[in-house]
Amino acid sequence: MATRAAGAVVPDHVPPSLVRDFSYFRGPEMEPTPCGHPQAALSFVHREGPAIFYAPNNTYDGRGTWVFTKAEDQRAVLNNTEVFSSNRGIFKAALGEDLPMVPLEVDPPDHMKFRALLNPLLSPRRVDAMEAGARERAVRLIEGFKAKGTCEVMNDFAFPFAVGVFLQFLGVSDDRRDEFLGWANEQFHGTLEQRLNAMRTVVDFMKSLIALRRREPADDFVSFLLAAEVEGRPLTDKEILGVAVLLFEAGLDTVAAAVGFDLYHLATHPEDQQRLRGDKDLIKPAVEELFRAYSTIQMLRTAVCDFEYKGIPIRAGDLISCPTMIANRDPAEFPDPDRIDLARDNNRHTAFAYGPHRCLGSHLARRELIVGLEEFLARIPTFRLKAGSSPITYGGYVFGIENLDLAWD
Repeated sequence: MATRAAGAVVPDHVPPSLVRDFSYFRGPEMEPTPCGHPQAALSFVHREGPAIFYAPNNTYDGRGTWVFTKAEDQRAVLNNTEVFSSNRGIFKAALGEDLPMVPLEVDPPDHMKFRALLNPLLSPRRVDAMEAGARERAVRLIEGFKAKGTCEVMNDFAFPFAVGVFLQFLGVSDDRRDEFLGWANEQFHGTLEQRLNAMRTVVDFMKSLIALRRREPADDFVSFLLAAEVEGRPLTDKEILGVAVLLFEAGLDTVAAAVGFDLYHLATHPEDQQRLRGDKDLIKPAVEELFRAYSTIQMLRTAVCDFEYKGIPIRAGDLISCPTMIANRDPAEFPDPDRIDLARDNNRHTAFAYGPHRCLGSHLARRELIVGLEEFLARIPTFRLKAGSSPITYGGYVFGIENLDLAWD
């Protein structure tokens, strides 16, 4: 019979020795924390306790998960798609709508046909073509607050920049940027009711955009999907909608959070900021190191059958959490993992996940961060945290920063 630990249910197949009080939502520095460092706060799992443990209350809705802390073990899970499914039915659970996000929630072998279709859309060559537009947005935003000597990064730069690039990719006018910002803010940071309303709004918008492009094709992303084929057939309406919704979900909060963490680091580590100002060629490897040190996502998988891994009994239906922010501070993979070394060699981090479901938009996200840092460092003098301000950081499914006030002379 299942037992309870701290009010949460522990399935009866879980050995008591592997139960651990751990939560991405309520643990130390996981709730909104002034001047917090949530990624560093989780490094303790590499120094104490089992490498794989069960956290009874570790999801937004209070479910338990297995937590795999070692990069090697996470790779084993993320590569084994026959046992560990990526289909979590997020929109079905939230809205009652059978809308798998494609290709994230499609397991192999069907997954590959969608990746083959979509990879060229986000290839390095396509990203090159988008760079000028992204840079123009970054410059316009920065010049808008430069003379003030201060800015609040998330509202003034990170989110408007990420949303602007997304709209460019989607083929939607910048005139709707504030509208998208509101949807993103409510979905990722609102109350449960606001989140559900925002999710519905996004789905309805994408439906209307698809209908518009059926009537009026254009040279844009949705028109590409409408004309595309997989295995000799057109995509279904549900598949097109699933791709479009996934792009919204994956491309906004994560990029904005990365911009926030990167500038937070440089504001509080002036030696690193000066190093980048003196060696612009270092920005590219520095972005990789900052992705490693300030990873923001965890991958969740659902076991589809009973399975034993290194003697640990996993049962069908169990959730398995593979947090990138923990794997990327694994001392077995990265020497001195809590030290931020902007020139770190052989930086094989998993900030964009691992295995068949590795992030489709990683090339674009990387370019956004490089362009953002290049333009910020080129146009803003040496910056610091604004006196009296306290950046609020938080954990959860996607780690992030609520506010980041910077100042410069």
